[in-house]
Amino acid sequence: MTAFATLRRTLEKRAEYLRVKREIEALPVELAVEDLGIYPGDADKIARRAVYG
Repeated sequence: MTAFATLRRTLEKRAEYLRVKREIEALPVELAVEDLGIYPGDADKIARRAVYG
């Protein structure tokens, strides 16, 4: 993989991480906690695991 391809993939993953994090943080607390079983305050941890493994 070239340096350009690596940089591009890194930036794509970062953008995806930020998108997922924002979406989780934007969930109404009632929906997140009661229906999905997640705490919006854990958005960083959840998004990181979802994108980076």
